[in-house]
Amino acid sequence: MTVVLVDDLAVLGPFFTLHTHLPSTPVTEPWQAMHELVTDPDVLQGRVAGVRAHLAAAGAQPVDAVPLRVAASVTQMGLVARLISPALALALATGQVPDLDLTQLRWQPVLGGAFPLSLPAAADTNPATSTAGDPPGWEQVATALAGRVLDGPVRQIVDATRPFSVSTRILWGNTASAVHGAAAMITAARPAWTAPTRTLTALLLSRPPLHDTSTRTADGTFRRRSCCLIYQAAPGSAGPLCGDCILSARKGH
Repeated sequence: MTVVLVDDLAVLGPFFTLHTHLPSTPVTEPWQAMHELVTDPDVLQGRVAGVRAHLAAAGAQPVDAVPLRVAASVTQMGLVARLISPALALALATGQVPDLDLTQLRWQPVLGGAFPLSLPAAADTNPATSTAGDPPGWEQVATALAGRVLDGPVRQIVDATRPFSVSTRILWGNTASAVHGAAAMITAARPAWTAPTRTLTALLLSRPPLHDTSTRTADGTFRRRSCCLIYQAAPGSAGPLCGDCILSARKGH
């Protein structure tokens, strides 16, 4: 990945910003190996605990007032959104899908927004199309994103989060929301990318593992078929609903 491309991604927002590192360099503070989130239960437990405390502080309530499964759901959505956002942007910009192998990624587990993420400086993308130099076929790009990102590191994070009593339906719904959210940020920052972004995200949302996680309303609004549960983090479980939440539709929002 060139420095220019990294800079271009940063313009899209903090969820797209990337750092790079040489694969041979050791992991040193403040960076941590991201694969520990799925290989060491204590690391994910620590992240969920940190998010839980952050949510509790936002509501001026004790930590145990925030259900653990709610914090786990919010944690998973934040993690996958951070991976999906730059992957989608790179696919749109280059027709290629980045290698997001968790064993190669590094992160800084800060709270309250997009955490710093670093990819290996070499061999960080794989062709999504079979013929070099051809314009990207969005069907092929969507297949590559689904296979290399959703069925790769994202599925690993989904599986690691399930023991927190969060259903698979919610976790993949969170992932669909992350795809939709990334697409919205991309088109807001790059209006010229609107058509290909809509095409690629529609293809991605129409195939496994996301094919039954969302729908479109009569006016074209994205609506997920589950709830991320974050409203339950507020005092009395009376927090606002997300705009794409299935519960918003049921309440006529």
